[in-house]
Amino acid sequence: MKKSLLLVAAMGLLSTSVLAKEIKFATEATYAPFEYLDDKNEFQGFDIDLARAICAQAKLECSFHNQAFDSLIPSLKFRRYDAAIAAMDVTPERAAQVDFSDIYYQNSAVFVAKKGAFKGPEEMVDKTVGVQNGSSHQSYLVDNWIGKGLLTVPYASYQSAFLDMMNGRTDGVFADTAVAADWLKQHKEYGVIGSPVTDAKYFGTGFGIAVAKDNQELLGQLNKGLAEIKANGTYRKIYDKYFAQQ
Repeated sequence: MKKSLLLVAAMGLLSTSVLAKEIKFATEATYAPFEYLDDKNEFQGFDIDLARAICAQAKLECSFHNQAFDSLIPSLKFRRYDAAIAAMDVTPERAAQVDFSDIYYQNSAVFVAKKGAFKGPEEMVDKTVGVQNGSSHQSYLVDNWIGKGLLTVPYASYQSAFLDMMNGRTDGVFADTAVAADWLKQHKEYGVIGSPVTDAKYFGTGFGIAVAKDNQELLGQLNKGLAEIKANGTYRKIYDKYFAQQ
């Protein structure tokens, strides 16, 4: 009888430890409105709120760690972090290295430049366009526009890319539609040129949370939590907080 009680108690402790497990999320926190650091140096943004809601639904603790975007997938492969949430497009190239959750955001990309400077990217021959290093946006420009005379300039963050455009060091920026829309709210002299780009080869079917290939247990927990917050209305509240006015 005592052994049975001890076994039940041990199982209870084990269950509690599993539920309380901390999920370490890697992100790149210079990508508002998806992820950024506020004036208190705390993580904020759509992805951060989403990850917190999923963890709360799945009864998991979570923490966030700022990393360069091009180091996120290697960090998962070497098990430095459990998951990465960073407005990451689900593409075949990335899916060969890590596994992704179900899609949580449908994505597109746009060119941004000073209003009236260009009608579209086809007019940017011999012009420079800033893009985040290691991103799907960079791959798209390299494969589709460099041969047409457009010059790309890689940046560690889009904050630096937009700043250089404002200072006249580059002619434009190629970024996620939501990121561009957030930035354009405060910079009315700039605008979107041409039409949004939705090429599935580069931007996949949308954003997903990445985990290491052999971490199927965590992947299942994340997908279950995501499905549940979509069903109970939490996802919509988070989405509207960041994108309702776009």
